[in-house]
Amino acid sequence: MNLRPFLKILSFVIMVALGAYLFFHYGWYVYFVDRDKAIQLLNAYHPYDRIIFIILQIGQVVAAPIPGEATGLIGGYLYGPVMGTVYSTIGLTIGSWLAFMLSRFFGMQFVEKVVSPEAIRKFDLFMEHQGAVVSFLLFVIPGFPKDYLCYIMGLSHMPVVTFLVISTVGRLMGTAMLSVCGHCVRSEQYLLLFIVVVASVVVIVPAFVYREKILDTLKRHSKKHKKDDIQ
Repeated sequence: MNLRPFLKILSFVIMVALGAYLFFHYGWYVYFVDRDKAIQLLNAYHPYDRIIFIILQIGQVVAAPIPGEATGLIGGYLYGPVMGTVYSTIGLTIGSWLAFMLSRFFGMQFVEKVVSPEAIRKFDLFMEHQGAVVSFLLFVIPGFPKDYLCYIMGLSHMPVVTFLVISTVGRLMGTAMLSVCGHCVRSEQYLLLFIVVVASVVVIVPAFVYREKILDTLKRHSKKHKKDDIQ
């Protein structure tokens, strides 16, 4: 009798139950959405605050619905534009790897519990074509749910190293911009903050508005290359 599927399901149930209990019983979710409380938490654990910050970044990726903008700003606010980006990148990379490996180990049944059916349908090209270039573009272009992508890519045959390079480099520009904004707030460099925000809006708004068209274009491009490879 093969007990592997049963053990996978049992592990999944235990992990979700324990995570949900800790997350809500102790009010940990507050630190992902309230900037001031997160800063208080980090300051309280000095000199280990950097480790706590990295753990927060890991958590916001694994708990995919939680927005990562708040923690990204906190990194720049507390540690400056350079080290804020470094610490955020470490946490985001570890979190992305965990999401990818959880998906790869538990499979589609697990991903369906974490990712909405609509998101799976939209990004099913990864399971069909696994194009590294297309994957990288979706991490770079604003407007796409990057944490969800980590789970969906785990269902593909993409090598772990390739995924880590794509997710880490693809997130880097957005991470750096958030860190710069957080630093500008703390140092009261409001002119620079205004410039960065305007530049971000110029890039993000069109990408968000036309994200469906961008995704359709990338899908057609990926399918065309697959057809050419077969021929």
